[in-house]
Amino acid sequence: MGHCSTPTVAQQIFRRAANGYLPVENYGLIGNMRTCALVGIDGSIDFMCWPDFDSPSIFCRLLDKDKGGYFSISPPPEASVTTKQAYLPSSSILSTTWIAEEGVATVIDFFPRPKNSYVVPKSGKGMPYREALTVQDELKRWLVRRVECIRGNVDMDVEIFPAFDYAREGHELEILIPTHQAGSKESKTVTFASKGLKLQLDVIVDHGDEDGQSCPQIIFKKIERKGCKGSGVVAHIHLEEGQQMSFILRDDIPNHVTSDITTEVVDIQQHDTQSFWFNWISKSSYKGRWREKVHRSLMILKLLTYEVTGAIIAAPTFSIPEDIGGVRNWDYRFCWVRDSSFTIYILLRMGFVDEADAYMSFISDRFRLSRGADGSLPIMFTIRGETDIPELTLEQLSSHLDGYRGSKPVRIGNGAAFHQQFDIYGELMDAIYLYNKYGRPITWEQWVAIREILDYVTTIYRDPDMSIWEVRNKKQHFVYSKIMLWVAFDRGLRLAEKRCLPCPNRTKWLQIRDEIYEEVQDRGYSQTLGCYIQSYENGDFLDSSILIAPLVFFVSPNDPRFLRTIDRILLSPEKGGLTSTGLVYRYDTDHSQDGVGGREGAFSMCTFWLVEALTRAGVYEKKYLTRAVNIFENVLSFGNHLGMFSEEIARSGEQLGNTPQAFSHLALISAAFNLDRVSSQGA
Repeated sequence: MGHCSTPTVAQQIFRRAANGYLPVENYGLIGNMRTCALVGIDGSIDFMCWPDFDSPSIFCRLLDKDKGGYFSISPPPEASVTTKQAYLPSSSILSTTWIAEEGVATVIDFFPRPKNSYVVPKSGKGMPYREALTVQDELKRWLVRRVECIRGNVDMDVEIFPAFDYAREGHELEILIPTHQAGSKESKTVTFASKGLKLQLDVIVDHGDEDGQSCPQIIFKKIERKGCKGSGVVAHIHLEEGQQMSFILRDDIPNHVTSDITTEVVDIQQHDTQSFWFNWISKSSYKGRWREKVHRSLMILKLLTYEVTGAIIAAPTFSIPEDIGGVRNWDYRFCWVRDSSFTIYILLRMGFVDEADAYMSFISDRFRLSRGADGSLPIMFTIRGETDIPELTLEQLSSHLDGYRGSKPVRIGNGAAFHQQFDIYGELMDAIYLYNKYGRPITWEQWVAIREILDYVTTIYRDPDMSIWEVRNKKQHFVYSKIMLWVAFDRGLRLAEKRCLPCPNRTKWLQIRDEIYEEVQDRGYSQTLGCYIQSYENGDFLDSSILIAPLVFFVSPNDPRFLRTIDRILLSPEKGGLTSTGLVYRYDTDHSQDGVGGREGAFSMCTFWLVEALTRAGVYEKKYLTRAVNIFENVLSFGNHLGMFSEEIARSGEQLGNTPQAFSHLALISAAFNLDRVSSQGA
């Protein structure tokens, strides 16, 4: 693949603003397909849940600068340095570098992955998910941070302040080796023990040149901080060229076989992790002009995969606000049915068959085991396939997180799990249809479940719902949901015909499919505005979710009705459109009341949908293809220095919402893939 790492960013080190927070886009993601961490460009890990994505946080300074918890390795505050951050080539190993006149230091952050690993689902009657896996090599539950001086000499500060259970639970701290230096036979240095979890910090000192005069050491001090429920440790280190220290945070397991760690062991873990990621991304079939961006997006999707079950979470974070100081703060550490068709389509088209198989297995288990008595399907699941996802507000508790830059409430869990969102049946059926087409033929058991689901949908297709944006007020007849209900029956009929599968209710499905189509064209299109609208009830409200229509083949991309809708969406909000600075908003929150309140930024996913809709229209009218390329290049510039996209982009240009968001990166890949395909056809 060659040297195709994401471009670095070089600038004066990001000092935290007076408010104590880094911008959301100033973070990189590392992970091991069980959990992940966000590493700030200033060297601080400000977000990590342990040991799984949906576990309580132990570092969460991102959501409370005082008591959220963090693990920082950076130069002293008075140092004058330049910083840059990039992934090592073809990997998800993150490098943060500080450059000064006196010297250069680099911190390498990663979660280890075995070089040769594979997952094997074990089947069993009634098993709710792929419970057991076989791994060729051991998966270390470690967070590894390696700091090295690569020129001159450097001084670095190390600070570790965990905050267990969303900063609700205290802990005991024990410093086992206050002074640590090269040659020490023991690596276990500090332990942090809460009521339900105990972690240990291993430290390895490498003095580099065996003949060197200096020998680096680190002295840990116990520190109490106001507002924190437990103590932390701080240390100052001085490194000369070639010297390095490794910090490994891991579960403290009594009598663990590998009680002590050496530099050689960490070297092997880093090498194997690098090899794992290189081998994985090398399977990508994408060879287009946006290869760097697409490959980074693919690796982010992989990082958001819970390998045990194949589930892919919407984002690894919770309660990062969609509007600073607002209430649109949600927990996205779950798996939505809605994402399924986009996920499976992208994985299969990009060459990642194993991941598509795993995700399809997860989704298939859901419609086999998780349906209600009436045949309905929940809209979302935990990473293990559970459906009980109560939404809690942490500020209701005696000790709570203040929220990013004071944006409250901080929520965990998601109340939308109990919503009726009928569009999921279309997305699910589209996923199954695409999997049957590009992956493996569906089984008889899957087809029986599909028939039962669609027969249930025949009983609710005329009802209102809460749709894709998960509104929290009254139900409506949302056009997006109606289109996806049309997709559900269309794909069911296509699948039955393609595979010659028995379809007792074929006539009814066909009748309903056509009825929905006629109804959308009659009630979902405004003759006054000359475009498709948000819902039957809201005759003058524009909604960018309609951009999905040609992507799922509901309308042809050159249909005059749809082209007029695109043209209106491309207008600025002040002129009745939804596009500003080349970025697309979901809808106008000032006029379309959704029961949440507050403002929001432009949606990254919707902007990429616009690119793909313009691309498809550009097959017939070249002006739209040119516009698609321009908008695509523009929105890519709003990604962060590592090519990561959160859910939204604020009017100020900063990223907002949970980050990175799977849907944003799925839509990016799809837009790039189709833009390349159409452009090559016209070449």
